[in-house]
Amino acid sequence: MENKQIKIHVLHTGEVCVSPYLPFGGDNCSLIKATGLTTKKKDRLWLPVSAYYIEHPKGKLLVDCGWDRAMSPNGEYDTMAQIKSLGSPILYLVNQGRIGKGQAVNEQLNAMGVKTSDIDYVLLTHLDCDHANGLPLVSDAKHILVANDEIACASKHSVTRYKKKWWKDVKLSGFDWNDDKGPVNKSYDLFGDGSVQLINIPGHADGLFAVKIVGADGKYVLLYSDGGYARRSWEEMITSGISLDKKLQKQSLLWIREQSLDDNCIESLANHDPNVIPHNILL
Repeated sequence: MENKQIKIHVLHTGEVCVSPYLPFGGDNCSLIKATGLTTKKKDRLWLPVSAYYIEHPKGKLLVDCGWDRAMSPNGEYDTMAQIKSLGSPILYLVNQGRIGKGQAVNEQLNAMGVKTSDIDYVLLTHLDCDHANGLPLVSDAKHILVANDEIACASKHSVTRYKKKWWKDVKLSGFDWNDDKGPVNKSYDLFGDGSVQLINIPGHADGLFAVKIVGADGKYVLLYSDGGYARRSWEEMITSGISLDKKLQKQSLLWIREQSLDDNCIESLANHDPNVIPHNILL
């Protein structure tokens, strides 16, 4: 890898309102509790929806997209606009969202002087709505990558969890794992030099991956998406309420914990941690 710095911009692209059992339900949480259909409005949590812009010597990268502007056309909470954007009243009840003016991912990139057409790779950690709904905002990026395992998962659960309308007019490029890093020995080395590793952390979703960005000195940042919802997830080993395979979810969370406690780990970040604020990281 070239001896140049990598800069990671931690962005918040709006917020999501969920039942507390969705992020922190634990091993015995029921699906009904996790969806929040029985949770009182006052007990729900507003959590950040993160995305990450990475300036790398070998290209411009964006990890996840957050919400589409169509969720909040005027920068305010808008029930009907969200239901239309999500394509599902049920998903709206589970994942209520809002994006203030200037917070959509393309708006933040534009403010940094970055054209979405200049993005070399959009890396979709998985295809849940708060990660993929904003795809139309970056549809002109050069490459939009998602694991083939996740494409298959989205097809299998298209009735309740995923909606193909989020990426209907977007050219997704599916990839197969080409390396053996991580909890289930499945990973993808983006540049072939170990500097950007997409590491399968299944459980929450089949094709979910963490992004491990490694500097020239071996120090790294781990972006573990929804492998855990906050630092407390791996500190206390709290699995989330939405899971396709609880055993694999715990296995992935244990790996996240080990990686986060490694001396070479500079930062370890979940996509929805309320204690993480937007900031920049240099590697």
